[in-house]
Amino acid sequence: MVPAHSSAAALALAEPPADPALAILRSVFGYPSFRGQQAEIIEHVIEGHDALVLMPTGGGKSLCFQIPALVRPGIGIVVSPLIALMKDQVDALRQAGVRAAYLNSTLLQEEALEVERAMREGALDLVYVAPERLVQGRCLDLLARCRLALFAIDEAHCVSQWGHDFRPEYRALAVLHERFPDVPRIALTATADGPTRSDIAERLVLGEARVFAAGFDRPNIRYRIVHKADSTRVRRPSIFTSNSAGLRPSTGLFPSSNTRTSTITRATSTRSSNRGCCKGTPMLASSSVQATDFTPRS
Repeated sequence: MVPAHSSAAALALAEPPADPALAILRSVFGYPSFRGQQAEIIEHVIEGHDALVLMPTGGGKSLCFQIPALVRPGIGIVVSPLIALMKDQVDALRQAGVRAAYLNSTLLQEEALEVERAMREGALDLVYVAPERLVQGRCLDLLARCRLALFAIDEAHCVSQWGHDFRPEYRALAVLHERFPDVPRIALTATADGPTRSDIAERLVLGEARVFAAGFDRPNIRYRIVHKADSTRVRRPSIFTSNSAGLRPSTGLFPSSNTRTSTITRATSTRSSNRGCCKGTPMLASSSVQATDFTPRS
């Protein structure tokens, strides 16, 4: 369903402030100031330039394309590889008063047609689309009839054969540069070493894009590799007990097979409410992590 309310960004800019990006950050998203390179990235994209952003998870990557999409005239098109992430971000944006929607296989035909109509009429600020759908001729023709603010290519490492989550269809996104050369593009990832970074720039035709690298260190995350002979028991008490601050840590378990994933999930779900356990593409989770379809679809 397409949100019918007025854009929160439009309300924030009713009286244009000296810094419209900062005004939207405060009035729409509720943050008092930008962090790290956010302000520089946002200004760069608002001015109509391409960017390649390397920023750790939790560093505020989404704001780097959401705010420029709200400041610039037109619709921000966000390429996202996972349906679950699309829904999470669109739900959060709508709660903030942003006119956001997504186009993917979860929509009924009538719902998809409603989103497309709203796009043509300029009634949306941000639209999330799977890469498979975006590069189809019908979708490209739809975009050609819309006023576009920018293209944001999230999880850009998916374009690289050196990346850990290679998605061949991401390479077709080079068509955006060919069909819409005047629309700025911002590619974002939290995981890109040197070869992957070069591959992203080459495959997405971002050779002239400015690179913003904020690093990938996550000091709040620690990794352990533990072999457990008995897959039905997790013997390390540190996984389930409180830390020095008296808080129960969130823990992700990555078993070596789907069978062990299922077994450990059943065993841990009765002990704790903030554990996730996954193997491969699907996630099998304990009670606090909803079983969500992470399968890529158009």
